[in-house]
Amino acid sequence: MPLAASQDIATLLRETRTIALVGISDRPDRPSYGVMRFLQDHGYRVLPVNPQIAGEHVHGEFIWGRLSDIGVPIDLVDIFRRSEAAGEAVDDAIAIGAKAVWMQLGVVNEAAAARAEAAGLKVVMDRCPAIEIPRLGLAPIVAE
Repeated sequence: MPLAASQDIATLLRETRTIALVGISDRPDRPSYGVMRFLQDHGYRVLPVNPQIAGEHVHGEFIWGRLSDIGVPIDLVDIFRRSEAAGEAVDDAIAIGAKAVWMQLGVVNEAAAARAEAAGLKVVMDRCPAIEIPRLGLAPIVAE
């Protein structure tokens, strides 16, 4: 069952340092673009993923083609994909050993969530961290 309690979501966000954002857009009018900047401004390292614009940069970060290309440990995979396409990103997150998957507002895939939980990942679904962080009153991450 996806995390629903505010305390569980807050704990996940406090424990997260590195986020892979699947479905990044290089267009400033797209939600993924703004959410990436918000997360960076709050101290997270955000590694964008989009095979259609791989090799380019957004907000100073190289855009990866696939999660498996990144090669560093990922705490959370933030998924900006249609609900029916989210399952592939979840399966990739499981394969790379991510600790959690976060499906954005409007992204609901119960089967993918169940696979992630069965593999030991924490799951948040149909929420946005750029809304949850201020709602929960979480302070920006300070470099250790």
